[in-house]
Amino acid sequence: MNSFEEQDFSSEKFSAGIWKKILKLVIKRTKPLIFLIIFVIGLAVLDILYPLLNKYAIEEFFTKQNFTNIKLFIGAYCLIAIGYGVVVHGFIKMAGLVEVEVGYELRHEAFVKLQLLPFSYYDKTPAGWIMARLTSDSRRLAGIISWGIVDMLWGSLTMVGILVLMYFVNWKLALIITFLLPILVVVSIYFRKKILISYRGVRKTNSKITASYNEGILGSKTTKTLVLEEDRNREFNELCNKMRKDSIKAIAYSSLFFPILLVISYIAVAITLRAGGYLIIVEGVIGISTLYFFISCTTQFFDPIMQIARILAEFQQAQASAERILSLIETKPDIFDSQEVEEKYGTLLEPKTENWEELKGKVVFEQVTFQYQGGEKVLEDFNLTVPEGTSVALVGETGAGKSTIVNLVCRFYEPTAGKILIDDVDYKERSLAWLHNNLGYVLQTPHLFNGTIMENIRYGRLDATDDEVKEAAKAVSADEFIVGFEKGYDTNVGEGGTKLSVGQRQLISFARALLANPRILILDEATSSIDTKTEELIQGIINRLLKGRTSFVVAHRLSTIIAADMILVIKDGKIIEQGTHEELLALKKEYFELYRNQFINEQIEKSKYA
Repeated sequence: MNSFEEQDFSSEKFSAGIWKKILKLVIKRTKPLIFLIIFVIGLAVLDILYPLLNKYAIEEFFTKQNFTNIKLFIGAYCLIAIGYGVVVHGFIKMAGLVEVEVGYELRHEAFVKLQLLPFSYYDKTPAGWIMARLTSDSRRLAGIISWGIVDMLWGSLTMVGILVLMYFVNWKLALIITFLLPILVVVSIYFRKKILISYRGVRKTNSKITASYNEGILGSKTTKTLVLEEDRNREFNELCNKMRKDSIKAIAYSSLFFPILLVISYIAVAITLRAGGYLIIVEGVIGISTLYFFISCTTQFFDPIMQIARILAEFQQAQASAERILSLIETKPDIFDSQEVEEKYGTLLEPKTENWEELKGKVVFEQVTFQYQGGEKVLEDFNLTVPEGTSVALVGETGAGKSTIVNLVCRFYEPTAGKILIDDVDYKERSLAWLHNNLGYVLQTPHLFNGTIMENIRYGRLDATDDEVKEAAKAVSADEFIVGFEKGYDTNVGEGGTKLSVGQRQLISFARALLANPRILILDEATSSIDTKTEELIQGIINRLLKGRTSFVVAHRLSTIIAADMILVIKDGKIIEQGTHEELLALKKEYFELYRNQFINEQIEKSKYA
């Protein structure tokens, strides 16, 4: 399981600041929101007019037996009924639009941030955690914000309107509601806190479950070949049981919260009946219509209170989602361009390509020290000069620092100390977009996107024509197997390229790199996952790719780097040997031993199948 542990928000209180940030972030299209507010205000007005109209009917038609305005009364009733139909249709439609817009803005902002975050972020953050932010958390927030606006605004306006009317009609009876309000506030604060803490635990565990799903799917072959089904099932059950316990706890608090509010509301009705009856029978200061009005208003007053309490509870639940999606959106990249660089060269999403200098390819490490966060130093006072157009091979034991060196060249990470120069300029003084636009990176297990072969090769240069894509494929001998497919270049490669063999995926990645025509090319164990026959096929392709470019080749099979201009033997983050293949063999030291042992092993393997 991944050791990643997300930030714990369990000690945080309900934060209005969190919701201000969310509202500021998502309310960018104001038209549906303005109409939503208008319709909700209309609903609150109708809810206040309804008991007033009934009070008038009781007083005029039953107490006074005056039917003079009966037609006007019926007309008013019909208008209220039509008004209800219009405003309910309006706020449902507008709330739906707001929900769609909010969901779009949240996902858009989060996805844009993901494009700007460096490789180091993805290196330490599980894919499942990110997926949970973009799916369940954003969906939950979109729903709660859109419909929460409806309930909060309607409830608040209705409560204030009813309370003002009650004081206007009879202040003594209105005091009953006023005295009960502090009790409601205390009960609400207590349960809100308990519900919030419980649902934070639910959301945190849900992220881990999503991550477990992701690992289970991506690592299914490993799980089956190592017979880990029982262990993975046990781990997953532990997560599910924890989520069930936290959910039951949150549900228990919610199930107590609303009945308590209901009991308080009916206590208020009983007190109103008792006090109102006394004012009618004993003192005779109010009539039956006024008592009906207060009974109606009391029950109507507590209905929006319960709705507000419900929506506050949902806001409490959703705050856990809000905190987590904001933690993604507000994540500060470890690697970023300075303001001066952005002003000149633009950003990753809005590059100013007209200001980009031509990258020639000279790379220099000056006293570079690097360590991963919380780890030991991988490189210390590392120096290296790679002239333009030089092919550099990096060999050495696992963990020696080879991949770290190429990741630093690509600026996936930055030196802890010292600096890296490209064309004699510190690469921090140029933009990330400029560097990455001139980089080509071929991985040990190349990633293909779910789409056609044509689309995957074209990712190397999006404005390339179909003919240019096919020429790149022919240049790396990928065209031979592509035309053998029924749909040719329109063949879907499947998720991650699963419909193709490793060798075929590698050839497509080479075609993609060739189409991009990078000035600096990185090959990270690019041939270690393929068979010897395929390796022999693509070795010539690699040599053509490297020609005229500055290149860094992390090599497992030494036979693939014989033609490199410079071979570096790396050990414990230091260069212990440097030279051409022939020069290093002549030294008869580390490289000589590595090459001899690998050559012997290869001969033994060949003899087995001879």
